[in-house]
Amino acid sequence: MTVVAGLDVGGAHLKIALVEAQRTIAVRQIACPLWQGLDKLDTALAEARPLLAGAERVAITMTGELSDLFADRETGVATLVARLSEELHDKAWFWMGPRGFGTADTARAHHADVGSTNFLATATLVGRTFQDALLIDFGSTTADIIPVKSGVPSPRGVTDAERQTTDELVYTGFTRTAVMGVASQAPFQGRWVGLAREYLATMADVRRILGANLDGIDLHATADGKGKTLAESLARFGRMLGRDSHDGTLEDWRAAAAHIRELQIRSIQDGAARVLSAHGLPKDAPVIAAGIGAGDVGEVARRLDRTCVRFGTLTNSDPACEAWATACAPAVSVAHLLASELA
Repeated sequence: MTVVAGLDVGGAHLKIALVEAQRTIAVRQIACPLWQGLDKLDTALAEARPLLAGAERVAITMTGELSDLFADRETGVATLVARLSEELHDKAWFWMGPRGFGTADTARAHHADVGSTNFLATATLVGRTFQDALLIDFGSTTADIIPVKSGVPSPRGVTDAERQTTDELVYTGFTRTAVMGVASQAPFQGRWVGLAREYLATMADVRRILGANLDGIDLHATADGKGKTLAESLARFGRMLGRDSHDGTLEDWRAAAAHIRELQIRSIQDGAARVLSAHGLPKDAPVIAAGIGAGDVGEVARRLDRTCVRFGTLTNSDPACEAWATACAPAVSVAHLLASELA
């Protein structure tokens, strides 16, 4: 049977999914800090080759063109299309949002449709199961909030610039966002403490302090280049409050961290409320939770009084990779969409 791979080429990760007979059979995430150089993509692709070797076609979507490695988005798309075509040759088919899939030449000619339209692939796949739904994909860097109406993605914006004005793109991430990008103060031992406006800690540190297991999820270097133990996260987080970790108990630090996580969740909830107010989805339209932050999306759905469905359950996934299908939704989606066309 035909095996189709899906690639989501981001600015921080390369995500790979394999689909056979309309079943998701493998999903993987590989660190790819593209801002450090195109060689980082080469390294990630080399690591992905064993997975890609058996695929007859590779469906590709991307957000990596936004990396500050490139002078502008058009240059980013052209560079990535060229590199991926060199690696995959005629196996490569590029997702172009409303235009569907196309060859490398077509992708270069329509760079605006290629760059950062991966959310449309996920929402399109959601629309094959639900006529009406609200997709929330909470990833390492951003949260996409996309309405699906009558089985079709129905965002008011398509570009990042448009979506950042409609709250369909909330620029906050489950792990990579700096704490200073979420909050300006936090409660500590009965007082409000202003936070340092410096890159000293991330939301990955916040979540480790709160007890989250980020093994296999948080793949990038920490703010200080040190390790990812609870003690090291507490040291980084303490600096945000002008303190050493031994200046408080674990419960003191968890209270401060919980406040910051709450502010982040609330920002996504506020975005979702605004999107819902613009689209009037039926009350029984579920929230579809995707991304590594799908658990927090479940909390948003609860607050919105809506049923929550994890994306991985919609993709006929092998049980072993269902959680990662949720985490890497765009890669899974483009693989399924192209597999359907080939079938």
